[in-house]
Amino acid sequence: MENFFHRHAYLIEHTDASVTRALMNEIDWSHRLIGIKGPRGVGKTTFLLQYIKLNFNPQFQRCLYINMSSFYFQGCSLVKFAEEFVKRGGKVLVIDQIYKQEGWCDMICECYHKFPQLQIIYSTTTVERPNSEQHEINQISKCYYLHGFSLREYINQQIRENLPRVSMEDILYNTEQVQKSILMKVRPWNFLQNYLHHGYYPIYKDSRNFTEQLLKNLNAMLEVDILFIKQIDVKYLTRLKQLLYLLAVNQNVSPNVSNLAQAINTSRATVMNYMNNLEEARLIHQIYKAGSTVPKKPSRILMHNTNLLFGVLNEAPSEQEVMETFFTNSIWRHHTIEACKKPGIFILDKEKKICICNKNEKRRKDSDLTYVRYNTEVARNNDIPIWMFGFLF
Repeated sequence: MENFFHRHAYLIEHTDASVTRALMNEIDWSHRLIGIKGPRGVGKTTFLLQYIKLNFNPQFQRCLYINMSSFYFQGCSLVKFAEEFVKRGGKVLVIDQIYKQEGWCDMICECYHKFPQLQIIYSTTTVERPNSEQHEINQISKCYYLHGFSLREYINQQIRENLPRVSMEDILYNTEQVQKSILMKVRPWNFLQNYLHHGYYPIYKDSRNFTEQLLKNLNAMLEVDILFIKQIDVKYLTRLKQLLYLLAVNQNVSPNVSNLAQAINTSRATVMNYMNNLEEARLIHQIYKAGSTVPKKPSRILMHNTNLLFGVLNEAPSEQEVMETFFTNSIWRHHTIEACKKPGIFILDKEKKICICNKNEKRRKDSDLTYVRYNTEVARNNDIPIWMFGFLF
């Protein structure tokens, strides 16, 4: 136990909590069982350590951070460890990467019931085990999702500021006022290109070669977060990787499921299941036609974020693909997005048609469309610069 406390103290000492994520203020930290879900690489570990540093003095040893990657837990059960921690006066146990432990949901529930004086905060992936919907942990745990950096958060990290979020309503209907308030403090367009390439995942701050680290995380998502958790035989890993690559290469066209199935030598049903798994792991977005319902095939498939798009493709993607991916990733958390028949046009929240295009692209004005332009810093003629959607979260 002492070794864990020493490790805990070292990590807290070397954690920078000067700029925190917006989620920090949205969580009800009084709840006794809290789950932080997120894909690999979005900063769950740093988030947990920042919370500890801001709220607990390591000298009092009332809070303890542990990582389930430790081999110690191959010989000692989590329940026994929690019991010893409580006997020593422990009040808050923070468990990172809990999903790596077989039967972790049962262990967490047992700790919850056995030690009513103990608060448990745990982190896990977004990929759910088969038939996990009915497990007790879903009733007793309060879960929150941590995503990668938005453009706003990335800029805050770069300039050590705390630029506020902007609502969708203000972006659409108070464009000039919001734009002016932001541009008085920073020029977001100057940060956008770097963000698109490497700003979504916080690992850019610690990695000398961001792309190599991203690819390592991506392979781990496929091998662990999908194959292991979904109980898919490892011999099918190559098919899953092939599918992801084909989706990235062809994300500007409607996916042909039959052709994809033939390309990776499997069935249409398996391809549909794989695409759902990839979306659950936050690797792709499936976008459906207006009015269609799942499980119909998606009209478009985009990579989940632009960092993945650059990382997976050998050649640079088209600017239009990049900007559509950025737009989709910026709004999907709190808004619905559907595809139109015409390329570059999406339906936001089932009512507002959004046309994403270059500032120099000449299009006949359509009163039914809201034009979102890239390669522009300032909105003109009721158009909206695309970077503003990066301030939604």
